[in-house]
Amino acid sequence: MKKIVLLSIATFSLFAFTINNPFKGIKTGDKAPLTEVKMKDISGKMLSLNDIKKENGLCVIFSCNTCPFVLDWEDRYLLAANLCKENNMGFVLVNSNEAKRTGEDSFENMIKHAQEKNYSYFYLVDENHHLADAFGAKTTPHVFLFNKEMKLAYSGSIDDNHKDPIAVREHFLPNAIKQTAQGLSASPDQSPAKGCSIKRISTNN
Repeated sequence: MKKIVLLSIATFSLFAFTINNPFKGIKTGDKAPLTEVKMKDISGKMLSLNDIKKENGLCVIFSCNTCPFVLDWEDRYLLAANLCKENNMGFVLVNSNEAKRTGEDSFENMIKHAQEKNYSYFYLVDENHHLADAFGAKTTPHVFLFNKEMKLAYSGSIDDNHKDPIAVREHFLPNAIKQTAQGLSASPDQSPAKGCSIKRISTNN
């Protein structure tokens, strides 16, 4: 009887986890999905991930305008973008907060935020969070780094301390960019994605 109860609890837990995590997304080694889908950049241009990638790959960061984690990590976006440029990799931010599209994460506010923060890189609108769903992106920010074959090399956080860049001990993304550009496996190839939940219209987030 005890075994049956434990099995029932385990089954229910697995069911609950599946319900609460419907976007399985991609894992290390998987090809990037939806790479040909055009999305609107703050410049007004329609661009796809294939348009932005470079010879050694592409860094995609799901971001937004107001999340405290984004605001803490945001200064390090430029460092990552410059490192990508040095290593012949593309770099792009993607806003998937569809539930806030008429407010804080409107296209107009994306442009305003990019101007205030002096963005020098692409910032795309992911309508109806299709790209975020395909990737399995959970948070802002959530990093996905792809190699030259557009296979996932690293996913997770930028580093291990969003509050204090001086106190960072694990430079996850910078290290992954360098390793991936050299044709090596990123180590680690994933870390916990920390941040605000992506505001999807199909959930209560």
